[in-house]
Amino acid sequence: MKQYTIILLCLLASLGVRAQEQPKFSPEKFEADLEAFITREAGLDQQEAAKFFPLLKEMHQKQRVLYARMRKTSKEKPADEETAAESIRLCDKLNIEVRQIEQQYHNKMLKALPAQKVYNAISAENRFHRKMMRGWQKPPAGKPKDRRH
Repeated sequence: MKQYTIILLCLLASLGVRAQEQPKFSPEKFEADLEAFITREAGLDQQEAAKFFPLLKEMHQKQRVLYARMRKTSKEKPADEETAAESIRLCDKLNIEVRQIEQQYHNKMLKALPAQKVYNAISAENRFHRKMMRGWQKPPAGKPKDRRH
């Protein structure tokens, strides 16, 4: 009887651990959720979404290259003052390039869609990212997760 109790406790403990595991991040699901959120929040119809999302994806791809360079630069601890100054200048330059890409693509979006729709889509994307970041934060032990939207 004692063995059955121990086995049962082990099984229950392993189920509890599995229930607490976070699902792995899926870029495909994230992208689909982002598109659905923007489409809904910005009120895009199918034709507008078909014009908007390829531009958004293309913009993000170009920006990711620059973000990767910034991450690489920030991971390398400078050995001296000159190298530190160079790293800062490079990150500043890359940040400006990210914004220039954003500006170029916003102009392309404005040619493809009404300005109000573009504005709503950009705002929706920002809200989506903030919402996701809040969801990824772990609340302190004993404190419930904040459910504000």
